[in-house]
Parts: sequence; structure tokens; C-alpha cells
Amino acid sequence: MGWAQIVLYSVVLLLCAKPLGLYMARVLEGQTTFLSRVLSPIERLIYRHSGVKPETEQSWKTYALAAILFNVLGMLVVYALQRFQGELPLNPAGLGGVSPDSAFNTASSFATNTNWQGYGGESTMSYLTQMLALGVQNFVSAATGIAVVAALIRGVRARETNSIDNFWADLTRSTLYILLPLSGLFSLVLVSQGAVQTFQPYAKATFVQPTKDADGKPVTEQVIALGPAASQVAIKQLGTNGGGFFNANSAHPFENPTPITNFLSMLAILLIPAALCVTFGEMVKDRRQGWAILAAMTFLFAAFLIPCVLAEQSGNPAFARHGLTTNANWEGKEARLGIENSALWATATTAASNGSVNSMHDSFTPIGGLAPMVLIQLGEVVFGGVGSGLYGMLVFAIVTVFVAGLMVGRTPEYLGKKIQAYEMKMASLVILIPCALVLLCTSISFVWPSADPSVSQAVKGMANPGPHGFSEVLYAYSSMGNNNGSAFGGFSANVPFHNFLGGVAMWLSRFWLMVPVLAIAGSLARKKVVPTGPGTLPTHTPLFVGMLCAIVLVVAGLTFIPALALGPGIESLRMAGGAR
Repeated sequence: MGWAQIVLYSVVLLLCAKPLGLYMARVLEGQTTFLSRVLSPIERLIYRHSGVKPETEQSWKTYALAAILFNVLGMLVVYALQRFQGELPLNPAGLGGVSPDSAFNTASSFATNTNWQGYGGESTMSYLTQMLALGVQNFVSAATGIAVVAALIRGVRARETNSIDNFWADLTRSTLYILLPLSGLFSLVLVSQGAVQTFQPYAKATFVQPTKDADGKPVTEQVIALGPAASQVAIKQLGTNGGGFFNANSAHPFENPTPITNFLSMLAILLIPAALCVTFGEMVKDRRQGWAILAAMTFLFAAFLIPCVLAEQSGNPAFARHGLTTNANWEGKEARLGIENSALWATATTAASNGSVNSMHDSFTPIGGLAPMVLIQLGEVVFGGVGSGLYGMLVFAIVTVFVAGLMVGRTPEYLGKKIQAYEMKMASLVILIPCALVLLCTSISFVWPSADPSVSQAVKGMANPGPHGFSEVLYAYSSMGNNNGSAFGGFSANVPFHNFLGGVAMWLSRFWLMVPVLAIAGSLARKKVVPTGPGTLPTHTPLFVGMLCAIVLVVAGLTFIPALALGPGIESLRMAGGAR
């Protein structure tokens, strides 16, 4: 039944991709949709009061500057709301201001669509902060990603122009016509299934049988955290934001109460990234191109999903040696969801740069934990974040045609545009910056001394020694360095050192990638379209899909295999050999 659910999930996802993708193409082209009668007046009102002229064309530099300044402002607002939340309303639990280092890390995290959380939501953030700071950023950071990929698509199809359209119009349309309607609908479904959405203060439940706390003092009641969770859960999934209203994330029954919400949440994680591939094909007037990119993403996703499920089903061989009746690894998983749904969520959330979890990756087997870790390290290209996944894969497509051109001695072309030195330099930055950030930040954390000079910052935060502890640290900085946001667990990162280093990594990995992507868009927009000839490499065939997947895997393998060998590799060998 678990495998049947995975097949059903894949079929539903691919069936939903086409209609949504075609709808988003109309939205990004400024065409009329079935929601225009209701939303167009609101769109015009936003333009009028913000002073935006949507018909004004922007160069890639102006577009990039607008995107960065908007997100810098958002980051400052999120930081301020956290610091002053103790004096602001909608704080029934009376929570004080967030510490400066944690507030900086969280502001960087949510402004960059990472949503890494080093804190427990219900014990740190007020209702107002959750909604006005984190919830708003869930929308606009996702909309920024859609806007940037729309600009890249226009650059690919344009002919001898300096314009890639208007950032403010793309941001507004993505939020108003795509993210808000989908989130509103999904929120209603979540509430109907039991997800909480309330401004009431935290509830208290009296124990039927009194118990004692860790200090031996009697305890007669439990405080149950509540809040406007359903609305934030909807956009965190649809916007590939991740994070959690509650510390347990989507393993919490108030966020993910039933099998229906579990299935729909997993569907929401990959829905927009998959549909954007169809949008790409529609906007470049060749749907085969979009399906080829979607095929590459789907193949890579399956290549990591299947081993993850099998590893968790096989479990720990030590179980059999001790006479247990099953080897399956149930540790860290919700019994109500099962192994297959846990493994599917783990791979979907790390493939999509989402970061939400319904099980604890720290409790996965070494190979089971390896799959989501590598999906992060591939660099937001297997579906990836909303918008960022597609523009990441398109950059790899540019690299693929360049490599193919070298193999046959021809000038590489992609959709009629010659790929030359400038595009390759920018593509190299997009591919290599996240890799460098992950490895550098992990290395720095292992050599930077803590308060005890004999213990590094990384070792101090590890809950487990040896290779598993190394995996915890590597996963953390892989997540932050690739704007994913999920956590392996077992690593205490909410300290000034990791908050600052991780915050910087998240910011650089978002905007140092976004700028060269827009530079590629601007460069391609200025070029002439080269007619297709007998020597042109078709970029919609199974051959090209295979080459694209191979390039993605080779880049990740050459970069991370040594580090992975020190963590999951050694741990897997030790587990197979019976070592504890």
C-alpha cells in the first residue's frame, strides 16, 4: 500500500502540472484568466497606490536591483518585528523579543525562502510575528523566485532587446493570482481536517493522572499551543518555504492532522515547481522543452526516492541479530503516516527546497538520510524552490549544451541562442557558489573554537559523536547553503556562531545566484535567434534529458562525495559490520 500511495502521488502530481502550468503562463504574460474579473481591480489598485507602472520595461540590472532592495527591506522588517514582539499585540503567551542573533538568522532565512528555524515556533514567536513577519515573507520570497524565473524565460525567447519586463508587476501577479488563491483554498482544506486556525490563547488541559516533571515536582496540567497555523502551513508548502508554526513541524497533529492533509501537503510541495516546467514550455512556444525539463527532474527525484524508501524498509540489520521480528526502521516516524510516506516527504521536501518535515531525518538509516542530503546538495534543481528550482535546472541545461558543443566541435545553442563565454561564467557562479558555501561553512564550524578552546563550534553542537555527528553538521550547512531549510536534527544550531554564519550563507546562496541568473537573462535577451540547422542539438529528446541528469550528478558527485564518505558512508559501513 505504501508503494501504491507513492505511485498515486506521482500520477496526481504530473496530472496537475499541466493545467496549473498553463494558467501560470497566462498570469506571467499579463493575459486574462478566470480570476481576472475579481483580482484585476485589486491589481490596479496596488499599482496605483504603490506608484508602479507595470508597462515600464526594466533591464536585467534594474530588475535585479529592485528584487534585492525589496528583499533587504523585508529582511529588516522581519528582524524588527521579532526584536519588538514583546511590546506588540497578538501575543497571548507573553513571549519576549527574540535575541539579536536568532532574529538575524530567522530574518535572513525567511527573506531568502530558506525558512531554516533554530527555535521552537510555539515558544519563541507571537501570533503577530508568525503572521506579519514570517507569513508575509512566505508569500513574497516565493513570488520573487517566480518573478526571476519568468525573467529568465523571457530572456531565452526574446530577440535583440534589453528588457526582461518589470519586477514589480511579476511580483504582484505571482502573489495575487497564483500564491494567494492556492493558499486560501488549501487553508480551508487544512482547517476542515482539524488544523488549528485561531487567535485564542494557549489552552490548558488537566491530567487525568498527575505526574512529575524532571525535577520531581508534581504537574497537574499541560499547556497546549494554538494559533493561526493553517494559513501559514498552506503557504509554507505551496511556496516551498518550509519551516513550521510548531516546533514538531508537519509531524505535529495541529499542522498535519490526517492522511488527507499529509497527501495534499506533499502534493503542494512539488506542485508549483513541477507546473513551472509546463509554464516554461508554454512561454517559449515549445511545450516539448518544458516536458524535457520536467522529465529530468522526475527521473532524478525517483532515483533518490526509491533508495530512501528501500533503506527505511530494510532498516537496521542489528534488529535481526537481536531476534526482533522486523528490520524496518520506525524510529523518528509517525506511526499514523508510515515509513513510505515519511520517506516520500523527506525526499520531496529536500528536492523542492521546502524544508518542512513529517519525520526526523536524524533517525533515518545512513542510506535513508543520505538521499535527502544529496538532493539538497544537488543545488535546488530537482523541482527545487518555487522559481529557483526551474532557473537552476535551466542553468544546468545551458551547461549541458555547452559540454555537448565541446564534444562535437560546434558553438553551443539553447533554444536558438548561442551560449558563449559570458553565459558560462555566470552559470559557473550559479552552480559553484552553493557548493563553496556548504563546504566552507562546514569546515569553518569544525575549526572555529567554542568557549572551550579544545572543542570546535561544530563538535559542541553535535548530539552524536563520530560520523553521524558529522552528518548532522554537514546537513545543516547543506540546508542553509542551498536555501532548503530542513534539519537533520540532533544539532544545536541556535547559538550566535551558527546563527550568524548560517544567516550569511543563506543570504549569499539566494542573491549571489539570483543576480547571475538575471545577468544570463539579460545577455540572452540581447542576442539574435540562430536558425535551427542539421548540427543543432535537440534539447527535448531523451538523449538530452539523460545528458542533463548526468551533468547534475557529476557536479554534485565531484563536489560532495569526499564529505559524504566521512558521514553517511562510514556510518553505513559500520552499521553493516555490526558496530554501534
